[in-house]
Amino acid sequence: MKRIFSKIGLLIALAVMIVSLGACSSSGSKKDVLRDDRQSKTITWGVKADTKLFGLMDVKDNQIKGFEIDLAKAMTKQILGKDGKARFIQVTSQTRMPLLRNGNIDAIMATMTITPQRAEQVDFSRSYFDAGQAILVKNGSLIKNVRDLNHKGDVVLGVVGSNSVQNIKKFAPKAKVLQLTDYSQALTALKSGQGQALTTDNGILYGMSIENPGYSVVGGTFTKEPYGIAVDKGQGKFRDALNQALTKVENSGQYNKLLYKWFHKVKGFDFKGAER
Repeated sequence: MKRIFSKIGLLIALAVMIVSLGACSSSGSKKDVLRDDRQSKTITWGVKADTKLFGLMDVKDNQIKGFEIDLAKAMTKQILGKDGKARFIQVTSQTRMPLLRNGNIDAIMATMTITPQRAEQVDFSRSYFDAGQAILVKNGSLIKNVRDLNHKGDVVLGVVGSNSVQNIKKFAPKAKVLQLTDYSQALTALKSGQGQALTTDNGILYGMSIENPGYSVVGGTFTKEPYGIAVDKGQGKFRDALNQALTKVENSGQYNKLLYKWFHKVKGFDFKGAER
């Protein structure tokens, strides 16, 4: 009988422990990112470090630089005040969502298109940059637009975790898609002839074409890719603060200054369509 009561007591203790752990987990999931950032005077942003014009590592000083970096800094000051600091952690298309969910970063600003599928996992700010998918080819290529890639044997290069890979399958279903880890590898693959074209958003491809004059963006855009800032589910106050900060940066004229700083050398860039 004592053994029976002992087992019952053990089961009750285990049940209490499970409930307690569940409560701890629940309370942890209700972390207030905005409150914590205001206390620390720091917002931790997940950003790209391989995407010229948006976020690229400068090997001279080991600092990530680009339009998204400067915009994140400006928005941080709007939310936290002049003493607020923007901390940057490098992400890729594959790692950005896990890092956000694990709490390693507070927000993602990394050329991330707002899609219904992603909105099921994260909450988005409103769009801060309206891009569109395009293709990059070697100068003199017979490929003039995405439809020219719709042949068996054609290879289109993309990046793992980017929705551009899925889009290309809709517009050139007969082409094979080769996915690389990041844009640097994808561009190297294009140069070595592993594919006829590299596809992603036009803003990213513009950066590649500036650094590589032998390659051009052709055919215009064939999708709409609005970039949004992603925050974890349940962080509505933080998302609202980001939207308010973005509005203030736009209304002050700072947004257009940053746009000109990073895109004025891009041939064919539509400033009137991008300015706010």
